[in-house]
Amino acid sequence: MIQLAGVQFQQSGMWPSDSIERVIIQRMHEDPIVYSYQSMDELTFELKLRKNIIVSARSMNQGHSQFAILAKSRCNPQYWLLTNAGGFQLRYGVKPSDAIRDIYKNSSLYAFECATAKMIIYYHAVLNSIDEHLYNRLFQKIYLYSWHSDPELGIHTIKTNHFLPGDVIYFNNPDFNPKTPWWRGENAVVLEDGTYFGHGLGIRSAEQMIQALNKTRRPGSNQSAYLENLVTRPLFKHLAKYSMLPRGYITNKMQHIIILHNESSISYNRYLSYLNKVYNQMNHINLFP
Repeated sequence: MIQLAGVQFQQSGMWPSDSIERVIIQRMHEDPIVYSYQSMDELTFELKLRKNIIVSARSMNQGHSQFAILAKSRCNPQYWLLTNAGGFQLRYGVKPSDAIRDIYKNSSLYAFECATAKMIIYYHAVLNSIDEHLYNRLFQKIYLYSWHSDPELGIHTIKTNHFLPGDVIYFNNPDFNPKTPWWRGENAVVLEDGTYFGHGLGIRSAEQMIQALNKTRRPGSNQSAYLENLVTRPLFKHLAKYSMLPRGYITNKMQHIIILHNESSISYNRYLSYLNKVYNQMNHINLFP
């Protein structure tokens, strides 16, 4: 269900019947959750960003970047510094927009795991959704490593069985072979046609994703991989506000701590548990010196 300024929003003729935006609107109407917006601009921005997430996912699928565990990550040294942990640190003097675009332009120079792939897709999709000058002011310190993100993206997870195109979901493989721990699961973008894009597995149906993961279980295991009822999303309304700001806007903010866990293909929830643990330890130290 969709509410616009407190009033139920009905399907309109603003988008063609075969458009991605129309599919997203329909899925929202079918969801028991209420999607509430203060203005049409807020709703339109979310539809635009969701569509661009899908476009960025499909573009990555068509490129030549490879799946690699964190220890074997690769990047274009013209734009990024490859850290010892396998992260990509933006080079000094490089525009964030140019560096993110290069991952798609020169994709054969890159290799990364599936959580990092989702962050790249987010950054690329936001770049295609807001003013480039503002984007470069907002994301001056991009660091690509697993689920590490800039605070302005507002990455978060909700519990639901209703997925919208542009969401990121997780196929969990609880009995993965310890010799190939990068098959512990697959982060995947929900596409508009009911399929999913996962870096390393490509575009597949849910059943095909699960079948592929089941082939990587420990010997003798009969515990199937499964699709979790969790959805990861950016804060669309927060980003919508930035899309309406003047070009000269400057923001000062605290960056998230980088959690170096060395585990490929983890869910955002798992990464968040590591992040919360570190912050709790820091608070404990501050309270009890």
